Amino acid sequence: MRLIRVLIVEDSPVARDFLTHILSSDPQIRVIGTAGDGEEAVETVANIRPDVITMDIQMPKLNGLDATRRIMETHPTPIVIVSAGSDTKEAATGFRAMEAGALAIIQKPAGIGHPDHENGAADLIRTVKLMSEVKVVKRWTRHKGKAARPVTQVISKAKNWKRTADIKIVAIGASTGGPLVLQTILSGLPRSFSAPVLIVQHMSPGFIRPFVEWLARLSNLPVHVAGADEVTLSGHAYFAPDGFQMRVSIGGRILLTEEPLENGLCPSVSCLFRSVANVYGANALGVLLTGMGKDGAEELKLMREKGAITIAQDRESCVVHGMPGEAIHLGAASYVLSPAGIAAALASFTEQGRTSQNADSRQ
Repeated sequence: MRLIRVLIVEDSPVARDFLTHILSSDPQIRVIGTAGDGEEAVETVANIRPDVITMDIQMPKLNGLDATRRIMETHPTPIVIVSAGSDTKEAATGFRAMEAGALAIIQKPAGIGHPDHENGAADLIRTVKLMSEVKVVKRWTRHKGKAARPVTQVISKAKNWKRTADIKIVAIGASTGGPLVLQTILSGLPRSFSAPVLIVQHMSPGFIRPFVEWLARLSNLPVHVAGADEVTLSGHAYFAPDGFQMRVSIGGRILLTEEPLENGLCPSVSCLFRSVANVYGANALGVLLTGMGKDGAEELKLMREKGAITIAQDRESCVVHGMPGEAIHLGAASYVLSPAGIAAALASFTEQGRTSQNADSRQ
């Protein structure tokens, strides 16, 4: 059993002891050091080279965002942002830290005796273990400039892709590393984008709403947390809320249900993709992004079998290639593209669809 060596960065001595207690309760984890501020964290990482770092956001001298930037520039290490709360301001700083290279953001576990303590502690341990498996931390934005040419080539060489006039919905699934990828995709789409976008992003409970609020300020599309029985609008993006499986019905109405976990998850990408495949068939476009496991892979294949356009994120740009890698292995992906390439492809398909519709209307 490989021992996972962790550095805890937290300005509160009580919180440091609390996190040390939680992580040390797992026999596979060893806390090898702590730091009380960002400057100390940068120095300590250079000296002890941990496998994973848990990073607080609000700290003296150097905050978690700036500490993350320095560490990723000097000694790249998997970083988990442990936030004291899920309010919009702190969560936004946490997502900026992810843009700087952090892999995940979770809420600090509730205190011992609180009803949510065990779930929070288990989430922290599970996240640290998962992030320790990310051997090389890459910031996919470094590859952004290489996206446009391959996308054009792939689309121009495709022989049998269906008329984009038929695309009535886009479904996207993402997990570890997804927030920054989604930011680039949604900010890369034109304001005139003509299809609704339904998204499942695996995220620690309590962070979807502040994530959506943060993303809405950066996206070219209106971005919402989906509401039950809400009718989807063209050019709007809808995220599945915490604790609900999200489906879509004929007519584009969103269905939210409290159900058992699927693939250990709620919301599940598989649930969304299966619904979209069954309701829209060839009139859909599915995208599976970076993430652990295989949630959504088989259902992306189902979408393709029903005639939908399907896209998987490429290995080079993924933080974790599990979900899209499984989809590619199953033959579920019509195209394999980078995040910027995905945005360009979605824009191209829908733009050509509008052109086809306009031409038909003039005849």
